[in-house]
Amino acid sequence: MTPVFAHGSLRLYLLSLLAEQPRHGYELIQALSERFGGTYSPSAGTIYPRLSKLEEDGLVTKSTDGRKTVYVITDAGRTELAARAGELDAIESDVTDSVRRLADEVRMGVNAAMKSLRADLASAARQARDESAGQAGHGATSNQHTESNLALHEADMVLNEFRQKLRADLRTQASRGRVPAEAVPELRRRLAEVRADILASLTR
Repeated sequence: MTPVFAHGSLRLYLLSLLAEQPRHGYELIQALSERFGGTYSPSAGTIYPRLSKLEEDGLVTKSTDGRKTVYVITDAGRTELAARAGELDAIESDVTDSVRRLADEVRMGVNAAMKSLRADLASAARQARDESAGQAGHGATSNQHTESNLALHEADMVLNEFRQKLRADLRTQASRGRVPAEAVPELRRRLAEVRADILASLTR
């Protein structure tokens, strides 16, 4: 995957997130994931060494809240953030570009997955035809099973293609702040309707 942050940029971006509110490490990881619409989620091994360096430099402090370690920006941290406001603006612009680039990579991954699924379907179709030819003497029942298996493989491909494409679309829209909370129950309702309609058509 393409690098998301230039050298030193993530450290400054973490400082800006802490300027918004105190956070523990996992909350910082979540905040970064949300800013990138789910296309980028840093590991703990990426976040905590940078937080330690910020603390060492006197830009943040940490305190214990139960089992969690909460990080708070210091006055020195706010001063540095203000002094480097221009750099932060450039990082924000880079983040926007990174989200677009990562979304493109997700779409490329979807296309590759679809090619693989189509190849699997073609292979399954060949296998089904071979089996059908070998059981030619068994009559209509054998043909029905063959057609049913082919339809099942194709349905699997359609479902996977739908999932991959919708997931990529949602991530792209989330990176622009365009996925409201009510979209989830609406998605669930629509999918339930589609499932019910398809099952009804199969049992007629």
